[in-house]
Amino acid sequence: MRLNRWPDLEALALLVTVSELGGVGRAARQHGISQPSASSRLRTLERRLGVQVLQRLPVGSRLTAEGQMVVDWARDVLGAADALMAGVTAMRRERGAALPVAASMTVAEYLVPGWLIGLRPIEPDVTVGLQVVNSARVAELVLAGEAEIGFVEGPSLPVGLASRLVGRDRLVVVVAPGHPWARRRTPLRPRELAATPLIVREPGSGTRITFETVMERYGPLAEPLLELGSNSAVKVALASGAGPAVLSELAVADELADGRLLAVPPEGVDLQRRLRAVWIEGRRLDGPARSLLTLATRSGAARRVTGS
Repeated sequence: MRLNRWPDLEALALLVTVSELGGVGRAARQHGISQPSASSRLRTLERRLGVQVLQRLPVGSRLTAEGQMVVDWARDVLGAADALMAGVTAMRRERGAALPVAASMTVAEYLVPGWLIGLRPIEPDVTVGLQVVNSARVAELVLAGEAEIGFVEGPSLPVGLASRLVGRDRLVVVVAPGHPWARRRTPLRPRELAATPLIVREPGSGTRITFETVMERYGPLAEPLLELGSNSAVKVALASGAGPAVLSELAVADELADGRLLAVPPEGVDLQRRLRAVWIEGRRLDGPARSLLTLATRSGAARRVTGS
């Protein structure tokens, strides 16, 4: 195919309008261009086609026999072009109407709902498909193209992902009010914490990865007392008095506020972590994904300013 020999679709549309309205001047006004510009486009069309489509007369122009044949064919070509663009537009809308998102459990439970409420007036036609998994699985889904954007809590990212900070969180060591640590008078030493069997989230959880990464410098970690797959399950085990646990501050804010759980901060240990949006490296986020990233980033900035 010699694409450089194809006629300009706009010039073909102009020629069809000339045939319908009976003059170049009327067709030019219909297309919102000047008559000289219309005449120039039609001359270019003739050169491209290699045939004369208009007979120029002192009082105007009229279609030649060849021009009338070109108009008949042009209607089919323009109809096909309209069908092409309508199909592409529908496909683009269909893709834009669904935004696949993956989020770690803590982010999904405590932050994503607010972001989605903010997204609705900006992208009213978008349906978000949210997968709630641990941070390791979020990265896998994004890299596999099953999520356009993800949100994770872990301290590191796999190769191939770009990221942006959307907030900060802190892990806290918590116990039920009846646990012996709730009445302790001495600081919780890092080595004691490392040596204590804890109720923890499952492997691959951002909470678990962050805690183990920070604590490994204080010696071997004790085997977990319990490994549970959600924040809610850990809190149920905590309430039963099973033992100390490590959870996100976001996940236990209400329980700490009303005294159902107590925080036991380890001395000299910084358990702060970053919350990040992730997407495939080298890919530009557009449309609803870009809007969601902007909302999450602004929300995180507001939380850092207020100290919440």
